[in-house]
Amino acid sequence: MKRRRVASFEVPIKKADGRQGFIDLLWKGTLLVEHKSRGRDLDRAGQQARDYFPGLKDHELPRYILVSDFARFRLYDLDEGTEHEFGLAELHQHLHLHLFAFLTGYQKRVYRPEDPANIRAAELMGELHDALLAGGYHGHKLEVLLVRILFCLFAEDTAIFEKNAFQEFLEAQTRPDGTDVGTRLAEWFSILDQAPGERQRHLPDYLAQLPYVNGALFTEYFPFPSFDAALRERLIRCTYFDWSRISPAIFGSLFQSVTDPVKRRNLGAHYTSEANILKVIQGLFLDELR
Repeated sequence: MKRRRVASFEVPIKKADGRQGFIDLLWKGTLLVEHKSRGRDLDRAGQQARDYFPGLKDHELPRYILVSDFARFRLYDLDEGTEHEFGLAELHQHLHLHLFAFLTGYQKRVYRPEDPANIRAAELMGELHDALLAGGYHGHKLEVLLVRILFCLFAEDTAIFEKNAFQEFLEAQTRPDGTDVGTRLAEWFSILDQAPGERQRHLPDYLAQLPYVNGALFTEYFPFPSFDAALRERLIRCTYFDWSRISPAIFGSLFQSVTDPVKRRNLGAHYTSEANILKVIQGLFLDELR
């Protein structure tokens, strides 16, 4: 590829102090190069390169700065906050390694390790699923119920609901023996499906404060399960987990593990972590979409 297709030499630029400057080489959005005479201070060269930034537009700001005195090179990665320095004799080695991979379009990716909380969340929902299934509640209605419950668990930990609203509702507004949990959940879900103007005027505060959730998640009606004290306690125990720690990106994987006991038993093999999902979709389409 011709250099002129991607980068320009001696690019005129206004510095922050109003003086005229010239960038030795600029590859917009990727690389800025500043060369100095042999033996000159590379720290000062790096600062001079940053002094050009106020005159650049946001999309022109580079990720990398390369400074050199023709004997030594120093490469700054501004995203990672790293710098690498080496001599001219070593340049050919680094061209074949990760430092200059960006010249051909490759980028180093750093993926955070999977948060164990994601797996624990799947286990909690799996236990709830199995308890409901053992009580004779199954099929589509069970899956929808779990989705609704999981939404409420997320909502009270991510400021969609008031803090601990779902937890307090279950603890204060349902009987300890669990016999009315199903009907109270039906009431709770029904309110979430109603816009404020459609609601009755004299609702208790714990219902009146609920937001309207559009998208038909709470629209479909079906009989709700019968709870006992143990099942009620299992549901309440889920509310004490910090659901704000769970990545929405693994929502689908979590439910895959919830509804399939075989997959749950082999969670390590079937549970697709967010890091592995991103390794596939970022280069495939997500980077370009962004």
